[in-house]
Amino acid sequence: MHHKVTVFVPASAAPALCLQTLGRSLCLGSALFAVAMLSGCQSIFEQSYQANVAPSSSPQIVQEVQKSDPRAQMGAREHPRILASYGGEYHDAKTERLVAKIAGALTAVSDNPQQSYRITILNSPNINAFALPGGYLYVTRGLLALANDASEVAAVLSHEMAHVTANHGIERQRREEAEVIASRVVSEVLSSDLAGKQALARGKMRLAAFSRQQELQADTIGVRTLGEAGYDPYAAARFLDSMAAYQHYVSADPNADQSMDFLSSHPSTPQRVELARDHARAFGPEGSTGDKGRNYFLDGIDGLLYGDSPQEGYVRGHTFLHGGLGIRFDVPDGFQIDNKVEAVMATGPGDIAVRFDGVADTQNRSLTNYISSGWVTGLLPDTIRAIQVDGLEAATARASADRWDFDVTVVRLGGQIFRFLTAVPKGSDQLEPTADILRKTFRRITPQEAQSLKPLRVRVITVAASDTLATLSARMMGTDRKLELFKVLNALPAGQMPPVGSRVKIIAE
Repeated sequence: MHHKVTVFVPASAAPALCLQTLGRSLCLGSALFAVAMLSGCQSIFEQSYQANVAPSSSPQIVQEVQKSDPRAQMGAREHPRILASYGGEYHDAKTERLVAKIAGALTAVSDNPQQSYRITILNSPNINAFALPGGYLYVTRGLLALANDASEVAAVLSHEMAHVTANHGIERQRREEAEVIASRVVSEVLSSDLAGKQALARGKMRLAAFSRQQELQADTIGVRTLGEAGYDPYAAARFLDSMAAYQHYVSADPNADQSMDFLSSHPSTPQRVELARDHARAFGPEGSTGDKGRNYFLDGIDGLLYGDSPQEGYVRGHTFLHGGLGIRFDVPDGFQIDNKVEAVMATGPGDIAVRFDGVADTQNRSLTNYISSGWVTGLLPDTIRAIQVDGLEAATARASADRWDFDVTVVRLGGQIFRFLTAVPKGSDQLEPTADILRKTFRRITPQEAQSLKPLRVRVITVAASDTLATLSARMMGTDRKLELFKVLNALPAGQMPPVGSRVKIIAE
């Protein structure tokens, strides 16, 4: 599970529950996310599947970043934290060549063609791109999946390159001093080293929010670079529209964390989109100038990983499955699962929340003793009892704090202890039924089941004469809103059918 960290607690919220790890405790506030915000516990997913956060030894574009450039040294210092926050690098030779081709064309006509760039594709389904001083550029695989042609990716990269050439990152660096104290607090509160790095990286993401003036300047430079490189200069406005449509799509999911997405730090407004079109008109009327590069772009992303990666496990409807860990479980109907970096979170009706994570079993003590070892505040000792889950040693207990009641269930499997924490508002009668479903559906999966688990990928298909929007979208996997996502991923206006013989993207295994 490589995604996000949420550790911010409303100042007015009373502590609801404290989990203690590595000698420190993290107290979190009450509200719907009382469990979903329990992010300070070191999890087995971090220990066994944490991203390789070493900087890449092989830059993917132009030459190696100048080692004597102090700006590049700034970027190099933050690079591992960015990787930790976004699930590491995504490696696929075909996709890397595509991005390198686009960036190379932009570099040749940029305001500073001597500037070298190190472009990293991040292994994240979030839709984002950003730059660090010294030419460190980042684009997520989620953004590549949303784009529909090379000119749209070029629009994003030219915008970020403009931030580099205009030295916006250096100006932003001056604001970083205010972040230092906050970063120290976060690193002291978070017990997990990786979680601390992720939180620090979030601080860098906040610093990535350039001023409105800087954003407009980068828009101007970016569109000019886009047009001079021979790409469709209207792609910038077009992709801003696509990102806004995607943001509207995901906003229907109350659990979606959009803080790591492009539009959270690059707000799109109708005025900004129109300004981008105005800049593009300097190259000619829309549709009459520049190359979109659609076919070679679609060739480059065909097979691109989409959504959760195998290392994170998979969410399929109400089920979480992890082939590497060899486990699966279900949440009740009506619940939403969010596969976060530090844990699997689920929220349901009536302000019910569930957290699932794991820790290394280093002491091999009884699970009843483990539950009572001090990591749960508000524990009711008389409720601790030994049980079995899927024939495995397990234990369960209740806890109570503030306005919440909790069920704590732990299961030992091999050298790991898996933990379920269920929270309901006091007075709710749903604590036992919810926790019982988790316990009854948790089981080991067979090697054959694990082998059959396949990640979702972007697949490029050709529209046949017999196809309709309904038949095309029916081939989508991994979502209950198939038609809606199909239209967003292919930038289709309402009611528009892609022409016969054209190529479109679907999400499938």
